[in-house]
Amino acid sequence: MARIVGGIATSHVPAAAGAIAREQTDDPYWKPFFDAYPPARAWLAEVQPDLAIVLYNDHGLNFFLDTLPTFAVGAAPAYHNADEGWGIPVIPPFKGDPNVSWHLIERLIDEEFDLATCQEMVVDHGFTVPMQLLWPDHSHAGVSCVPVCVNALRHPLPSPRRCFKLGRALGRAVASYPDDRKVVVIGTGGLSHQLDGARAGFINPEFDRLCLDKIVDDPDDLLDLSIHDLVRLAGAQGVEFILWLAMRGALSGRVTRRHVAYHVPASNTAAGLLVLDHDP
Repeated sequence: MARIVGGIATSHVPAAAGAIAREQTDDPYWKPFFDAYPPARAWLAEVQPDLAIVLYNDHGLNFFLDTLPTFAVGAAPAYHNADEGWGIPVIPPFKGDPNVSWHLIERLIDEEFDLATCQEMVVDHGFTVPMQLLWPDHSHAGVSCVPVCVNALRHPLPSPRRCFKLGRALGRAVASYPDDRKVVVIGTGGLSHQLDGARAGFINPEFDRLCLDKIVDDPDDLLDLSIHDLVRLAGAQGVEFILWLAMRGALSGRVTRRHVAYHVPASNTAAGLLVLDHDP
């Protein structure tokens, strides 16, 4: 039977991909950010997942404002990257697992989540940057992926509670998959940041540290937050924290924090990383 071995929450700062491409990971500005990731890679080498479910938000590459589903699940044999206009290189495609994808889709629809299902899907930095950070030099080649895209761009957005429930449903769907798989669930984005408007540059370390603490042992305490609360406390783009809550929702067993890191700023973003063991 398939089982979730753990979860990872990580920022997906697009400028990090540029730093990787330019071999600037040891530069003074970027080194504190990249130094957070070797323990996460060591944990992945220890648990050796076969499959990564990546909860992320598209930024206009696969979906745009004219057609933007609340939830979308990839069901493709491969997921290609494409030019987003950030000046970062396009990287090789990621391997999919359509059998797992369709099982997850069917179970989520059974639980009354209305999904867009994507038999072709291009993935942007919200997906690719975490994969580069966690499996450098395309060492993810042995890990299949299922992208789960959540709208964090065009309001109205799904609430923190709704995203946590999505994670719970994903966890049940994984547990019901009949073949053996070791699964890691990755939630990407955040933490606090605002890239535009009167509050451009806004970062809230106090709230970020509260979230890093609460999400491990007391995630229910965060579920009554509204999207407007998140915008106020974490900035317009800090709403990406709903992806972290979806990841945490998938871990319904005993959860142990293995690694945590926090760094300010990384390209106008409060960057966070959290690694969680999961014992179903």
